[in-house]
Amino acid sequence: MMLPHRQDYGKRRSDGLRSGPVTSFRSAGTPSSVRRSSAVLPSVLTFLVVLASGGLLLMIEKGMLNSMETPSPRGNARRLELTRESRTHGSDGVDVDSEILQEIRNRTIRTMCSQKNMPHSIWSLSPLQRKTVLQHILVNEEYRFLYCYVPKVACSNWKRVLKVLSGALESVDVNIKMDHRSDLLFLSSLKPEEIRYRLKHYFKFMFVREPMERLLSAYRNKFGEIESYQKKYGVEIVKRYRKGRAKDASVKGDDVTFREFVRYLLDEDVEHMNEHWMPVYNLCQPCAVSYHFIGSYEHLERDSEYVLQRIGAPPFVHFPERQTWYKPVTTETLHYYLCTLPQKLLRELLPKYILDFSLFAYPFPNTTTEHCRH
Repeated sequence: MMLPHRQDYGKRRSDGLRSGPVTSFRSAGTPSSVRRSSAVLPSVLTFLVVLASGGLLLMIEKGMLNSMETPSPRGNARRLELTRESRTHGSDGVDVDSEILQEIRNRTIRTMCSQKNMPHSIWSLSPLQRKTVLQHILVNEEYRFLYCYVPKVACSNWKRVLKVLSGALESVDVNIKMDHRSDLLFLSSLKPEEIRYRLKHYFKFMFVREPMERLLSAYRNKFGEIESYQKKYGVEIVKRYRKGRAKDASVKGDDVTFREFVRYLLDEDVEHMNEHWMPVYNLCQPCAVSYHFIGSYEHLERDSEYVLQRIGAPPFVHFPERQTWYKPVTTETLHYYLCTLPQKLLRELLPKYILDFSLFAYPFPNTTTEHCRH
């Protein structure tokens, strides 16, 4: 995402917040040729989104996605991969690819969320949908911001930051086990009029991650390391999807395969999923809540720095570094897991996360036979 120049940092709660779903950050110093290229591409994509979103939203409304088989996912040759090697910078050091991606996300969200079928406030959501989003938005009163946390998108570290800002934790580097409930204020605990005021006047942000990468991260963490998840979900999954184990009392749930996990997801209603694999759209409702900034896991440090400066956090507060024991999901690991899935299962899985792919400008994974051979 394109960040403003350094002199724009640190504008605090006295600033007027922009009213669109996501603030568009564009550099004034970008050469005219770069500005044209960063404007034309989003314009073309917006036009395509306008054409496609009507049909997509109609299918969502009619429930057609539950029974459809999507075409075999193919990689996009023009995929905007924001790696150090592929970035192109303007004369002022601006990350042009990030600016383009931010603009694509902004326009896509505005276009799709403007459809009459989409919710336009949290009060137009169903009671279950509203409960979910309000339980995932954290409040900081002193710095006047709302943060919608998404599991497996660095939410533990952001909760550490919130605890430091509220004085409940001395430093983000304190080596303690994270308590995900204590010393945190959730929007769901406030009265309706208090919720309305904060949604209108506070700075709102969230962070997103490539949908399948987030899913794989949840699978490896919960079924490979967390015994409570193995007992609660793993046992059920093995008994349900592994032949001859339906009545096996010895099942521990600690050896769930990725294929079995995907089969379980296909049978789950997204609105009743566990938060670690529920689509980001359902967790944070970006059409019902007008977020001022949507950061990405791919640019976590840079985007987190912007947010901290935007809310006016003290200089000693920084975003925590990743723990040494943390094992990231690499491109090669994701490639391996997706390519070992039967194509039919993947075609059925992707529609469950289609709004995460489309709203946040993530291309479908490339799992063609030719690509998977490599």
